[in-house]
Amino acid sequence: MILGLRTAIYPVSDLTKAKNWYSRVLEMEPYFDQPFYVGFQVGGFELGLLPQGQSSTTGPQPLWGVADIESAFQRLLDLGAESLEPVTDVGEGIKVASVKDPLEN
Repeated sequence: MILGLRTAIYPVSDLTKAKNWYSRVLEMEPYFDQPFYVGFQVGGFELGLLPQGQSSTTGPQPLWGVADIESAFQRLLDLGAESLEPVTDVGEGIKVASVKDPLEN
């Protein structure tokens, strides 16, 4: 029986750089920090960093909730993220945006 989504895994090529960048983005330190995996608890879910991987937009893409999408989007850009999709209203007051972290090619 599936209980629901618990974790979003982000493959990264440099675990140390990714851990430092996501610590700044999330404004917290990871709760689990090992050479084989780094985990952050975010709003009841886990964001996991998996070393020796490559990020891609061809697989599942987790969407994280924020209180103010315009401010959150700009903050990510200010921290070095690249815009993949600007803030877009997709209907019924739902807005989405997409960024690529600055650590991956």
